[in-house]
Amino acid sequence: MVRVGVRCDVGVRRGIGHVMRCLAFAEELRARGVEVVFVCDSPTVPWVDAQLSGRGIRVEPAVWTPGEHVEMVERLNLDAVVFDSYDLPGEVFSAVRRSGVPTLAIVDGELRGADADVLVDQNLGAESDRPVLPEGAIRLAGLDYVLLRDEVLAWRPVEPPVLRPSGVPKVFAFFGGTDAYGAGPYVVQALAASGAPFDATVVAPGDDLAKAIAAVPLAEDQRVQVIGPTSQLAQAVVESDLVISASGTSTWELLCLGATAGLVCVVDNQELGYERAVATGAAAGVGTLAQLKADPAAASAVLRTLLTDAQERAQLAQAGWKLVDGRGRVRVADALLQLIAPAAT
Repeated sequence: MVRVGVRCDVGVRRGIGHVMRCLAFAEELRARGVEVVFVCDSPTVPWVDAQLSGRGIRVEPAVWTPGEHVEMVERLNLDAVVFDSYDLPGEVFSAVRRSGVPTLAIVDGELRGADADVLVDQNLGAESDRPVLPEGAIRLAGLDYVLLRDEVLAWRPVEPPVLRPSGVPKVFAFFGGTDAYGAGPYVVQALAASGAPFDATVVAPGDDLAKAIAAVPLAEDQRVQVIGPTSQLAQAVVESDLVISASGTSTWELLCLGATAGLVCVVDNQELGYERAVATGAAAGVGTLAQLKADPAAASAVLRTLLTDAQERAQLAQAGWKLVDGRGRVRVADALLQLIAPAAT
């Protein structure tokens, strides 16, 4: 059996975006009979650890140096390695590639030293960028290569979203598996300041965040329910009228699901993706987290429109649904397995 190792970042501060898109890729590989081993510190985020163990995926502790990675490839008898890391130095990628196993690196814009046979940049507009590639590397870029989990694909509407009946809008808000930058309370403040009625469910991964959200004053026709991280995220998205999220890897999930997406840029490395997504008309820009902290007025105005204009919500949802077809992981797996097949014979 072909065995692929996945070396990815995960942690309370780093978040779960890297490991979740790798999990989507792993689901595709496993469906094709490939064994997948994750190499990461998943126990630092128990919810993520449960997602991996619940699927029966073997997890090895993260390693860091070039030599440790080469030894890992030999010890685990890997036929290929997938990298998704901002934290590893370029020397690690190069050492593993030189060892002779096929490598694939998932990147976001800048290569950050990533040296691999296949480079995947699943971000909107990435196909127009022209980074200098490592010798012999190929690059798969744009939304045609978005990696989406089984859960998301199962809930993707067959037809474009339609105008929903009027009423109090149902809002779902989440900011990654850890909400590492504490966006939740500030978004709820902006929602409240909109003055519009809403019924919101907000994911808070920790007690402090949950208490801060619950402390936000609301009008009589505004409701907020706080929940912990959920495995039914896709269902919650499709059942909501408005979804507010960080402008990270989850953006492409929202578009694929035909959600009316309101995006918050919570950290600098999300800025380019945020701007590009908003420019397409497939998502609404709520603002940066810094702006929400300083003055929620501009964000509240955006949210007021989204909460009160059902036609605007429908237009955004339809535009997003058309951008992401959900076949990205199939295309990426094809590229990796074409490299593995000659090496395995």
